[in-house]
Amino acid sequence: MRQETRTLRKIGASALTVVLGSLASTIACAQSQTEATPGPWKYSGTLYLYLPSLGGNSTAPADTGGTPINVTAKEIIDSLKFTVMGSLDAHNGKWGVFTDVIYIDLGADKQRSEAFTIGNIGLPVGATADLGLDLKGLVWTAAGQYRFINEPAFTLDGLAGARWLDLRTTLRWNIYGNIGPINPAGRSGVHESKVSVVDAIVGARGRVALDSERRWFVPFYADIGTGQSDMTWQAAAGIGYAFKWGEISGLWRYLGYDFKPGESLVKVNFSGPMVGATFRW
Repeated sequence: MRQETRTLRKIGASALTVVLGSLASTIACAQSQTEATPGPWKYSGTLYLYLPSLGGNSTAPADTGGTPINVTAKEIIDSLKFTVMGSLDAHNGKWGVFTDVIYIDLGADKQRSEAFTIGNIGLPVGATADLGLDLKGLVWTAAGQYRFINEPAFTLDGLAGARWLDLRTTLRWNIYGNIGPINPAGRSGVHESKVSVVDAIVGARGRVALDSERRWFVPFYADIGTGQSDMTWQAAAGIGYAFKWGEISGLWRYLGYDFKPGESLVKVNFSGPMVGATFRW
């Protein structure tokens, strides 16, 4: 079943890549497009406040036989310890580059939780655990861009690049009640692991003006990729307001990963609001 799911996801990623390529070709041929002419480089930098929640599943060996304890991260983590996020963008005519970095520190403890399983079976009645989960990670995206549409009220860039995820997790557990044949020594434990993957990505980003003065606008971003992970995908959209010096914006951002078999993290995703200030020069 897992193999079939991975196959379907890869087919979906390939299909989306083809669709993005077809869309780009169609847009590039549009006669109404305003050409972006080469000239001096134009830069922008953005600092964000990002408040994500965490979803996903983590697993760790709970005894010497390798029986895994599987934890639902969303049911445990409800606090953000620290986050730093920013991006840089440069354009010259149709061509451009950008980079985006997020550092996230999430963690929490939950007492007498039922948000776990042992092995591939359900929990016996009355089994609970004190669970703790900490995640510290860096997500770095870098890509080249090509501007397909450069209208005053609408811009659209295609992008291709890579994303690096470096994530460290610490899972703690202390299990109470009847847990069947698991080794009693496995009732309590701490497991630390690291996931570091690099994936190729393709996507699109741009903005749509909402008024004639182009003060209010809708920024959007989407990408999808694969490589050392099974799949990664990201999307963000919101609303912004432009000033002479730059702009402010508020968006909802989602970033997800499905990992290959054998990793301690089965899947992980971050989603939540972010507010940013962009400076242009």
